[in-house]
Amino acid sequence: MQLSVKRFIRLCLVMAWVASAALFAAPGARAEATNGGLVRQGGLVRQDVAFRGGGGLILHGTVLITPGAPGPRPGIVLIGGSGPGPRVEYRQEAEAFARAGITTLVYDKRTVGYSRTHLDFGLLADDALAGVRLLRDRKGVDPHHVGLWGFSEGGWVAPLAAARTSDVAFLITIAGSGHFPLRTQAWNLTTHLKHRGVSGSFTGVVAGPAVQLVGSTGLFPEADYDPRPALKRLHRTPVLALWGEHDTQVPPRESAQIFRHALDEAGNKHSVIRFVPGAAHNGHRTTDGFDRIGGPHFHGKPLGELAPGYAHTMTSWVRAVAAGHPPTSSTAPAPSQATSSIPVPGHSWSTWLAPALLLVGFAAYPLSAVLRRGPAVRAVRWLSGLGLFTVASTELCPLAVFVLGDAAAGPVMWGRPVAWLVVQLCALAVLVLAGVALVGVLRERRAGGSTAWLRLAPVALATAGFVPWAVWWGALRP
Repeated sequence: MQLSVKRFIRLCLVMAWVASAALFAAPGARAEATNGGLVRQGGLVRQDVAFRGGGGLILHGTVLITPGAPGPRPGIVLIGGSGPGPRVEYRQEAEAFARAGITTLVYDKRTVGYSRTHLDFGLLADDALAGVRLLRDRKGVDPHHVGLWGFSEGGWVAPLAAARTSDVAFLITIAGSGHFPLRTQAWNLTTHLKHRGVSGSFTGVVAGPAVQLVGSTGLFPEADYDPRPALKRLHRTPVLALWGEHDTQVPPRESAQIFRHALDEAGNKHSVIRFVPGAAHNGHRTTDGFDRIGGPHFHGKPLGELAPGYAHTMTSWVRAVAAGHPPTSSTAPAPSQATSSIPVPGHSWSTWLAPALLLVGFAAYPLSAVLRRGPAVRAVRWLSGLGLFTVASTELCPLAVFVLGDAAAGPVMWGRPVAWLVVQLCALAVLVLAGVALVGVLRERRAGGSTAWLRLAPVALATAGFVPWAVWWGALRP
């Protein structure tokens, strides 16, 4: 009986070990346990590891190597994009590097100290550098040739990490933005809105007053992070900067120009800028940047297969660097970029004060009814209520896109999200009601209600201020 219990416990441990490795395996791949806590799988050897990242947080990852590859081998640490970023999302890239004889570490992104409203690129850079130290200390890895790969958000983090230490031997970015995160997000959202058929004032509002309001709240994390200072500190680090030909989340042409200028200013003689044909934001296959072709599924959506030539471009470049022959600086012709990004308007007290005053002005009339001061005019009551609704909706409609993404725009009619069309109709109704209310007030005054003017002053001022404000916010523009 005792022997059976021991066998059962051993069997459970082996099954748990294989199951954890299978999470990172290709579908249908056969896993074979080897000595030393390693798992041979799909022609690669994988080992789950744990290491301390920034602030002492324990991070979990997987190291992949090709069995029998001659050493010492170069190493690379993969830094994921925004969001939770579990290592399985970057399995294809990790395997491509490992099959090329490059020892690869891919790890689960931290969830402590990272959220939709809080992130710290410096802390994420500390996590990446902890991964570099892990590979540099690993047997079979050349400690002088361990580099970083950063995707999207990682395109801000990886250069920052590389600029902090000489331990990073080389740097690869894919879809790194040269702009501030908030400006990048505004371009991303407007690009996707236009793909949905949205045109006219709404996209301008998202890239203008709405993004200005978002920035003034301080809730958009690292909104004003400037990637150029870190790039300008990469004097000797070889850099390969890549963008998908059909990137729809980061402006590729503009970002490449910023990278080129910053690296030239740093005096970097080994910075290569390339564009991946047929590739989306993540370097995977696409037809137009909005779809993904093939590949495994992540959160129910296809990631797309690696675009042809994408993996070879990266791995051959790493091998050249590791061999002591980093390619000299060059820049490939940039693909066309459908739209240009727009600089984020500077923070201004009027961004939040103007709508606040409008709301107070429209709310004053119904509140004064509680005090029973002066006669009531029905048209003014309607004007007050509709003004409150329109001001609030005008701001909430584009802000929802920043919180929920372009899908928050909902169905589109006549080039406008239906919700925005309702806002614009309400804005026109406010003007009509203002005229009707004025007639009603004049009649009330002739009836001897002179005190009505004092009661109506706030709503009158709010109505007068509403017109230029609504034009600025696009509610009274096509």
